[in-house]
Amino acid sequence: MTSDNPDGRTFEVLVVGNGVLGLSLGLTLARRGTRVAVLGRTDRPWAASAAAGAMLGTFGEVTTTLLASEQGRAKLDLGVQATRMWDDWLSRLYEDAGDSTDLRCADGTVMLLNSVGVPGIDSANYAAIRRTLDEYREPYEDIDPADVDWLDPDPTTRPLKGMFIPGEHAVDAGALLARLETAFQKAGGTLLDGFGERLEASGDRIGGVRLTSGETVSAGQVVLAAGAAAQTLLDTVPAVAAAVPRLCAGVGVSVVARVDPDVPGPASVLRTPNRAFACGLHLVPRGRGRVYLGATNAIEPEPADVPSIRDATFLLGCALRQLRRDLDTSGIERIQVGNRPVAFDGFPLIGRTGLDGLWMMTGTYRDGLHLSPLLAEEMTRRLLGEDTRHDLSVFDPVRAPVQAQTRAEVVETAVVHLLATGYEDEWRIPNAWPAVIEAQLRAGFTKFAAELDDEYTPPAEILAKAQMNPQFAKQVREYYAASRAAL
Repeated sequence: MTSDNPDGRTFEVLVVGNGVLGLSLGLTLARRGTRVAVLGRTDRPWAASAAAGAMLGTFGEVTTTLLASEQGRAKLDLGVQATRMWDDWLSRLYEDAGDSTDLRCADGTVMLLNSVGVPGIDSANYAAIRRTLDEYREPYEDIDPADVDWLDPDPTTRPLKGMFIPGEHAVDAGALLARLETAFQKAGGTLLDGFGERLEASGDRIGGVRLTSGETVSAGQVVLAAGAAAQTLLDTVPAVAAAVPRLCAGVGVSVVARVDPDVPGPASVLRTPNRAFACGLHLVPRGRGRVYLGATNAIEPEPADVPSIRDATFLLGCALRQLRRDLDTSGIERIQVGNRPVAFDGFPLIGRTGLDGLWMMTGTYRDGLHLSPLLAEEMTRRLLGEDTRHDLSVFDPVRAPVQAQTRAEVVETAVVHLLATGYEDEWRIPNAWPAVIEAQLRAGFTKFAAELDDEYTPPAEILAKAQMNPQFAKQVREYYAASRAAL
């Protein structure tokens, strides 16, 4: 399984990407005695992990769209099984790193349905969460939002309903990354500070990765776990990339705020259902006097390395209105940006590619950190040629574009979500205009989708971005054409 490289470093497995997914895989392999390296820049300029709220939630992420497809249901099942792994995963991580400090920073999740969203998204997703909790027999409790400590929203955006999900916690993402690095190195793994420039192949087999520094790191097997940035390396082998759904970035901005340490803060995650092309507004406690606020989501062709003023001010405005009015007296410790890896068809890319020895473990969108223990264990078994426990075939990277919704359903989703962004941003328009705008949006999206491709329609958020960005639309068209030619 090892490649020869007399002029550089050689490993059995090279994991490209030093976020939570990449480090978790590296740690799992190192525990098994594999000579493994994890490659990534120490500052993680495009990573999702570093800016994440790190909610260990499956049911809080449920949407009606997720439940409507085979692939969505498969992803939900993986999330439920990953939840059951976190206690043991954290316990062993404490042992491996030699640090017993608890990484958990929230006890359970309070789900809030407030008056900001629209019935077709927020109310529908809230109901879908309840149905799914019942289906999986997961404990939850209906609560009066007025009894939630610390919560003090503007009266016009107060929550109408609430439920407490005791099994959905959160960890401190930064502390988790540091703990994973320590455990990985103690297990014998190697951290490589750098950025991949090109995949090196010999015939039909991977040989390693050439870095921007000029060094080549050789490995018998290479796993692309670099989130949205994995596309850069994949593009260096066009024949392989053509058969894999292209990756773009779901750019999210989050804020860590310093609040009054003498006012008892929330003990649990506070969040709304997912809404308007994004995850729900959420707050994660980060210890005495600190809270994490997140997060926005904007589909972009390329990862972002600095947060936008637009997204930061929007997020802070939502937090002030919907969570606590006196947050404007708090200090901002930092504003962060992260890039969720989003495949052009909306689903994860997990498994072998068309190049022998080259694997992918990305495209997980909002669920990578939560799924990390399960995916690390499953990918380790595959890399070592062992029997697997979970069927991940629906997420094989080499695939035709997944069409989870009909074109009409995608268009309708795009229309409703785009209108919802207006209400969430407090637009003020004449009463008759929403209906007019809705009709024009529906007609415009329908026409654009037909022009984009005769057969395939991308997920609603990608469709909406492509309509606004001609260069992005060109990438989507080229992806469909390349996929047809390659498969």
